Amino acid sequence: MAVKNRFAELHENITALRHDLHAHPEILFETHRTSALVAERLRAVGCDEVVTGIGRTGVVGVIKGQSVTSGKVVGLRADMDALPIQEATGLDYASTTEGAMHACGHDGHTAMLLGAAEYLTETRNFDGTVVLIFQPAEEGGGGGREMCQDGLMDRFGIQEVYGMHNWPGMPTGSFAIRPGPFFAATDLFEITVQGKGGHAAKPHETIDSTVMASQLVLALQTIASRNADPVDPVVISVTSFETSSKAFNVIPHAVTLRGTVRTLSKDMRQLAEERVKALCALQCESFGGQAIVDYRRGYPVMVNHPDQTEFAAQAARSVSGQCDKAPLIMGGEDFAYLLEERPGAYILVGNGDSAMVHHPAYNFNDEAIPAGCSWWAEIAEQRMPLSS
Repeated sequence: MAVKNRFAELHENITALRHDLHAHPEILFETHRTSALVAERLRAVGCDEVVTGIGRTGVVGVIKGQSVTSGKVVGLRADMDALPIQEATGLDYASTTEGAMHACGHDGHTAMLLGAAEYLTETRNFDGTVVLIFQPAEEGGGGGREMCQDGLMDRFGIQEVYGMHNWPGMPTGSFAIRPGPFFAATDLFEITVQGKGGHAAKPHETIDSTVMASQLVLALQTIASRNADPVDPVVISVTSFETSSKAFNVIPHAVTLRGTVRTLSKDMRQLAEERVKALCALQCESFGGQAIVDYRRGYPVMVNHPDQTEFAAQAARSVSGQCDKAPLIMGGEDFAYLLEERPGAYILVGNGDSAMVHHPAYNFNDEAIPAGCSWWAEIAEQRMPLSS
C-alpha cells in the first residue's frame, strides 16, 4: 500500500488519539469534550486558524499551503459524534459513558483527519488553502446542515468539499466510490390509525384499528412493487406497531405505526410521500376509520459530483493502487447537505472483517488509519499542486 511514510511514523500516536475518543463518546451536538480536544490538537500542530462553535459544536481548522496564489480552497470533513448504543466490545478502551458508543467509526474519521492535519501543517506541499471541518451530529441531528446554515462555506471560501467513511466488509485500507446518487434520503413517518374501540367479542360494533393498521402495513409495500419504477429504488419499512390497548379482550380505538422511507431521487422521494399519505387516507376510509399522518423529511439524497468523484478515485488509486465502484447505499448521510452547497465527493475506506456499523460489537480498524490519512493528504496535494 503506497501510504505516505509520515503516517506510518504517526500511526501509533493517531491510534492512541482514536482510542481516547472511543473511550469518551458524545452524542449529537453534545460533543464538548471531543470538540475541545480537536481544537487543542489543531492549534498544537500549527493550523493557521482554528474556529469553534460553527454549527453549535463544530470545529474548523485552516491550513495555508506554501503558496496560495492558486486561490483554491478545499474542504475536508470528518464527523465526531457517537451513537446512543451500549457498547459490547470488551475492549480495554471501551466507552466509559453509559449508553453511548462510537459504533459508526466517527472516532476513526476524526483521528484520521487530525493525523492528516499534522502532516499538512508540517509539509504544506500545496498551493491553496485546506479547510478542515469537524462536524457534530451526523447521526440524525443534521450537523452538516447546521454548519452550512452557520456560514461554513462562505465564511471560509470553500470551493470543493470531500468526505470519507469507513466500511466493514471491504478489505482494510481499500477504497470504493460512485458518482451521482450514493446514500439515500431518509424520511420518517408516524401514522395514527383511528377507529372505534370495543369488546373483542363484538367486533361488529367496532371499527377495528388493528385490522386497518395491519392492512395498511401490507398496502404500503405496494408503493415499491406497483408505484415505483423498478430501476429507481425505494424502501418503505414499518418498524413499530403500537396499539392503544394491551388487554386480551379489547379492540383498541387507535394504532400507531412508525417507520422510514428511503429513496435515491427527488422524484421518487416526492412520489413515496404522496402515495404514503394517499394510501393511509383511502385505506382507513374504506374501513370507516381515519389516519393522521406525520411525515417528516430527513436527510436529502447524497449526490457525488462527477468531476470530484473521479478526482477522489484518482487520489485513492495513488494510495492503494485501485478504487472500486461502490454500491448504492440506502442508509443516510448528512454530508449530503455539504454537497448541496458545493461540488465534492464522498468515499468509502475499507474497515476489514468487522461487525457492521451501528452494532454494539463494532470497532473501527486502526490498520485503516495510514490509508485514510494518506487519502486526505493526496486530496490536498493533488487538487492544489505546487507549480514546478
